[in-house]
Amino acid sequence: MPQKCLELEATSYWGYRKLGLVMKIAIVTDSTAYLSPAQIAGLPIRIVTTPIILDGDTYNEGVDITPQEFWDKLKTAKEFPHTSQPRLGDVLAIHEQLKNEGYDTVINIYLSATISGINSTISAQAKQIEDQHVIVYDSQITVALMGEMVLVAGKMAAAGKSVDEILATLDDLRATTGEYFIVNDLQHLVRGGRLSSAAGFVGSMLRIRPLLTFNEEHKIVVAEKVRTAARASARIEELFGKAMADVDYPVKAWVIDSGAPEEAAKWQAKLQQDYPQINLGRSYLGPAITTHIGPGALALAWMKDWDAEQK
Repeated sequence: MPQKCLELEATSYWGYRKLGLVMKIAIVTDSTAYLSPAQIAGLPIRIVTTPIILDGDTYNEGVDITPQEFWDKLKTAKEFPHTSQPRLGDVLAIHEQLKNEGYDTVINIYLSATISGINSTISAQAKQIEDQHVIVYDSQITVALMGEMVLVAGKMAAAGKSVDEILATLDDLRATTGEYFIVNDLQHLVRGGRLSSAAGFVGSMLRIRPLLTFNEEHKIVVAEKVRTAARASARIEELFGKAMADVDYPVKAWVIDSGAPEEAAKWQAKLQQDYPQINLGRSYLGPAITTHIGPGALALAWMKDWDAEQK
């Protein structure tokens, strides 16, 4: 093949694949993955921030407001907070920076498309990003579970794995996710448009502690209605136990909270004692997700432990 044709064909993803050339892959995610600088150190992972609007002021999650500061501000807030999707300009700037660093392929992994429009926004812009293959992958989830997908993708990219291998692994991990969470007030979800007003009305009237989860359409729904926090956590433990009885692979799990660290720590200790074989960690719901879930929420999330499988 003439050299000029080789260069032209190599500018596309399919050209790279056909020619057997090695791509340099990076991962971009949003701040609701709640990954620390230490976790992504040395990995080709970039994070775009999510704007939070509270009492007329705009904050950039993970940059100029901490989770604790946000939870404290909520106690005296005059208005209901809200979020907007990551700024398109910020995402495009990251892609340009990665291009300058030699990354010809970027896999974007964002929170569920049922929660945010960022997936469709970047998909619409992908063709306008020149000299770079842009992939938008819907995690269909958020927080620690999405963060784990991002970390795995980053580790695989750093190890020289192909796009096909990374996407196949992401599909595999995504299929193993499970999560239940307990909120104090359904009105945060109702006002944010993430739950029907009927479900919010029932929760307020009966003072229940609903168990929320993601359904098959990846939307937040009320799975069950329980009257006390103790019964709610006990029911989640029961559901978790049933899920663990059916798996034939190592599992990683997280207890997650939005400003309820003591309760979360106690729950983690109990679960770790009950399931010593599971890698059970802690995580949190930061400002963007707390805006829609509300403060004082607790969650249990789990998925296949990719790291354990590599050993």
